[in-house]
Amino acid sequence: MSHTVITTTTTTRTSDGGFLNVGYIRTTGGILKISQMVALLVAFLCVHCARAWPDWPAFRYFEVVTLWFLFAFLIFFLMHMFRLQAKIACINWPLMEFLHYAVGAILVLIASIVGSVKSGGISVLVAGSVFGFIATFLMAVSLWTSYKVSCGSQQTGASV
Repeated sequence: MSHTVITTTTTTRTSDGGFLNVGYIRTTGGILKISQMVALLVAFLCVHCARAWPDWPAFRYFEVVTLWFLFAFLIFFLMHMFRLQAKIACINWPLMEFLHYAVGAILVLIASIVGSVKSGGISVLVAGSVFGFIATFLMAVSLWTSYKVSCGSQQTGASV
């Protein structure tokens, strides 16, 4: 009796091995980072393009905080897009993002509260403060999801 063996090989391509992680944009973390960057950019531009500031130091602080965290979240977004966390393994990236979200949420909240109180009824400054509050809320959501990832899924080395 003669037997014939047929072997079928299926090759599939995924985006996991590529240089650019385009699928990250569709994840919850990617959508949150893009939303945070847009809210921070709009908040910064609203305050920066205002013609007259009733309180110069308060709105300069608002600009510095929003621009700083805009660049920080842009760097984190690009790190995820280009998969640089795996290449720089000496840094605990989930913890670093968690700390940036915590500090960012607190500082942007303070800047938004001060900006809304000192706006003097100037509509563009009020709009900047509102977008600051939106960015604060998005950072709090990212803080919560980051906490669940970094602290909620820890495994012990003990075998059961």
